[in-house]
Amino acid sequence: MSTQKLLTFVQDITRLLEARPSEDVILAEGKKLVASLVASAEWLPEAFRKAHPEHYQQYLLYADPLDRLSIVSFVWGPGQKTPVHDHLTWGIVGGLIGEEKEITFRKQADGSYQASGEGVLHPGEVTAVSPAIGDVHEVSNHLADQASISIHVYGANIGRVHRHVFDPQTGAARAFVSGYANDVVPNLWN
Repeated sequence: MSTQKLLTFVQDITRLLEARPSEDVILAEGKKLVASLVASAEWLPEAFRKAHPEHYQQYLLYADPLDRLSIVSFVWGPGQKTPVHDHLTWGIVGGLIGEEKEITFRKQADGSYQASGEGVLHPGEVTAVSPAIGDVHEVSNHLADQASISIHVYGANIGRVHRHVFDPQTGAARAFVSGYANDVVPNLWN
């Protein structure tokens, strides 16, 4: 299995960020790059495709040494989902295998969070999040009989960011740092 496609993506997204474009440009151009990456799944090593029987897995594929970006594979077993949470940075998500359901939330005047939309991400499709366009959501595997995998690119080392999980009814926030499921990252120069 060749990691050349991932290496090329890392180089292209890094070049984009080096130009210091606006977030709108990062999301527009980054979506094109992510769409190219998730057009096929053969490049993702088996070690970063493994579902856990109890909870979703977040595997780090690459982290920029200056914390400008991170690339992560999310693996969702049947029935697995996140709590309602934020990101506090821009993110681009591409469907790789299976189907991922997203429910977006908006904060209400009373502090609670109300569902504001939903959609299903299929292989090859791309979406985005950011505090500017909508940053709070819940994500789940939309398939009951197989794992789903998506590739996420964030404008920070997302596994180190102090973020929040929300109780939608009360709006109560609990701080968390997601970390990663893996201890090693792919060798991009194999």
